Amino acid sequence: MTAVIPIHADAGCTDSPVLMERGQREVFCGLTGIIWLHRKMQDAFFLVVGSRTCAHLIQSAAGVMIFAEPRFATAILDERDLAGLADAQDELDRVVKRLLERRPDIRLLFLVGSCPSEVIKLDLSRAAARLSQEFMPQVRVLNYSGSGIETTFTQGEDACLAALVPVLPISTQQHEPELLIVGALADVVEDQFSRLFTAMGVKRFAFFPSRSSTALPAVGPQTRVLLAQPFLGDTAKALESRGATRVPAPFPLGAEGSAAWMQAAGSAMGLSADAVEQAIAPARQRAETALAAHRASLAGKSIFFFPDSQLEVPLARFLARELGMRLTEVGSPYLHRQHLAEELAWLPTGTQLSEGQDVEKQLDRCRAAQPDMVVCGLGLANPLEAEGFTTKWSIELVFTPIQGFEQAGDLAGLFTRPLTRRTLLAA
Repeated sequence: MTAVIPIHADAGCTDSPVLMERGQREVFCGLTGIIWLHRKMQDAFFLVVGSRTCAHLIQSAAGVMIFAEPRFATAILDERDLAGLADAQDELDRVVKRLLERRPDIRLLFLVGSCPSEVIKLDLSRAAARLSQEFMPQVRVLNYSGSGIETTFTQGEDACLAALVPVLPISTQQHEPELLIVGALADVVEDQFSRLFTAMGVKRFAFFPSRSSTALPAVGPQTRVLLAQPFLGDTAKALESRGATRVPAPFPLGAEGSAAWMQAAGSAMGLSADAVEQAIAPARQRAETALAAHRASLAGKSIFFFPDSQLEVPLARFLARELGMRLTEVGSPYLHRQHLAEELAWLPTGTQLSEGQDVEKQLDRCRAAQPDMVVCGLGLANPLEAEGFTTKWSIELVFTPIQGFEQAGDLAGLFTRPLTRRTLLAA
């Protein structure tokens, strides 16, 4: 028996028009992705080649105590580098050697490009290849760009994982499918998914990125890619170029989304829908029970999404279908129609979708709509709060474990708490 996800191609917002905007943006750059990637990849180190502004951004976003020793740092480009008075490649080699002497636990080193390094045309790919040749097999050196010139903050993860794909081992599996769950997940979420996949009867599955760079998952024609995050377009494309096949599915947010995601995984692995449902039923019931209390607070409330993380469409689907919220506008930095096909089909018909941003025009639309809640970046939250709007920081939805059944209630709570706070302040 084959699992069928209850989505109709002609439903929802599959063919809805999208408002395309290409004006001023208010977003973090891709360097911010280091904050959750360095926690996930426990023997990796992220060396940003950038300015003091880059260093301050990452330190502030991470909230790292001064006494902590995190797995990221910034090789600061100073005036001598920018003026061409010093050989930036030699300077970078010197910094990397000092770093590896101090931190012998590093097994994977990422050289992360920034706006300054790209402006002066510093070739980090050549540096990574040279350094990797010098330090392998002890340390592998790769590079990717976290520059904010072209990217939003979640695309940093996409660029990082895409850079890892070429070094993944070749799968020797010839006949039976292997499931590869792609996207950085909190360890607690990964462990929960592992237990559910095992209960379903999935024998071969792995997560990418893995917790250790010495245990990278293999990939090949039998690999079935299940995306856990909606912002991994380049990574998915790179995996498909290695012969893998992407599994169409909504994303695992809420009880309904998580169940459909699990059913898609089971179908790709040849399992029956009944077997999958039996395995996930207790967790799904717990999620639905947890959501019921939040629905009473959120049903009927309106919400407006500014584009920031690319999580906007799956979050909007969750809030509309499972919590009864009204969507006034759902903006996203980039709308990947193929990866979001199942999500778009589940959105209420007539939902206003926008891609990209012209921040002043979007602020005008938000003020006109007067939503009960606004999801936006940090740069817009305080000004909107000053105008009387209730806001939710979109970056918190990336830093917080929100995927899966056990996190469904916590995800809903991220939206009920701002309204509760507003009520208490008004009283």
